[in-house]
Amino acid sequence: MSDCCSAPGLLPFEDALENMLSQITPVTETLTLPITQVLNTVLAQDITSPLNVPNHDNSAMDGYAFAIDSLSQGHTLTMVGRSMAGAPFQGECKLGECIRIMTGAKMPACCDSVEMQENVQAEADRITILKGKELKGKKLGSHVRKAGEDIQLGQHVLAQGQQLSAVDIGILASLGVSEVKVFRKIKVALIATGDELKLPGQALNAGDIYESNSFVLRAMLDKLHIDVIDLGIIEDDFEAIKAAFVSADSQADAVISSGGVSVGDADYTKTVLDDLGEIGFWKIAMKPGKPFAFGKLPNSIFFGLPGNPVSALVTFHQLAMVALTKMQNAQVLKRTTLQVKCGHDLKKSPGRMDFQRGVLSINEAGENVVESTGSQGSGILSSLARANCFIVLASKQGKVQAGEMVSVQLFDRFIC
Repeated sequence: MSDCCSAPGLLPFEDALENMLSQITPVTETLTLPITQVLNTVLAQDITSPLNVPNHDNSAMDGYAFAIDSLSQGHTLTMVGRSMAGAPFQGECKLGECIRIMTGAKMPACCDSVEMQENVQAEADRITILKGKELKGKKLGSHVRKAGEDIQLGQHVLAQGQQLSAVDIGILASLGVSEVKVFRKIKVALIATGDELKLPGQALNAGDIYESNSFVLRAMLDKLHIDVIDLGIIEDDFEAIKAAFVSADSQADAVISSGGVSVGDADYTKTVLDDLGEIGFWKIAMKPGKPFAFGKLPNSIFFGLPGNPVSALVTFHQLAMVALTKMQNAQVLKRTTLQVKCGHDLKKSPGRMDFQRGVLSINEAGENVVESTGSQGSGILSSLARANCFIVLASKQGKVQAGEMVSVQLFDRFIC
């Protein structure tokens, strides 16, 4: 038995995504910012290292530096100097001699190894490597970080299109890079329509509900490092809705609304969009989230999401977010998928790609296993709150038996 929404004529998920991406034009405008201001921005240049990191051989331990050949003459050495981070030893260290050295300090000339201070007995200017330590395990380069061990001169380090993380900023700083060129942030306008919608904190009248989609979407857009223009809740009035969309189109690179995109809806939103732009109202072969709209307004791209909260989040995450990433000129989103054992039976009818909400864990046998969060209704937002992954079932897939292998897509930082 097929479900009621898997009728012929639904647009395959993959075709919808390809169609949408083919119409997205990435931003090209750039600006140069200090690295203190580039967290989550999209890099507009390749970064090649101008130096070795570290830029000299240095000690990985607090201890004593010497030439490994000195150990062939005995395990007692004469200390002839000190090398500190920022204050290297400038003299000569001969066979049978050593240098007191601190972690990160430059290795003195003619020294190739370091013994950690815990393995050494020091008396005045003489040190003795403790019994059993003088030869055991010793090799050239012990406890020494080599120049370029982390990053080499001329190495390609960061690529254009990378969204810069905190660690990336640390790498830039380690290279001595103080500013970089990034793509400008894109702007997205959010619109919610409906007389029944109320903001959190307002009193609910009979038939009212709290509007939640814009709050979820805004949080996810913030993680994408996108400027959000929140136009709030617009009443069910043709002129008010039209004015909101005209305003959004004049300010933003993309406009997102939720609800009112089903073909045949009596909602004013569809009428307004047909009037203002070239919008395709699609029935996509995915669950949740069959109704979806995409197209162009005079100055922006439009994404129309279903009104149910789970459907809105899933279509945004799987479709709109991918398109917005391309618009940012960012690298393609990489999502981690695994093949794991299903812990129990799953209901599924052929016809639509299904994004069921699941919990991935390790069972007593040490195996990865996934289980559903329970009821999968498109209005049950808590099914996402309890989950840590999507169980992705192909459109041709039917019901799943316990123990079968299924594809799991781990939640990324945009959902978690």
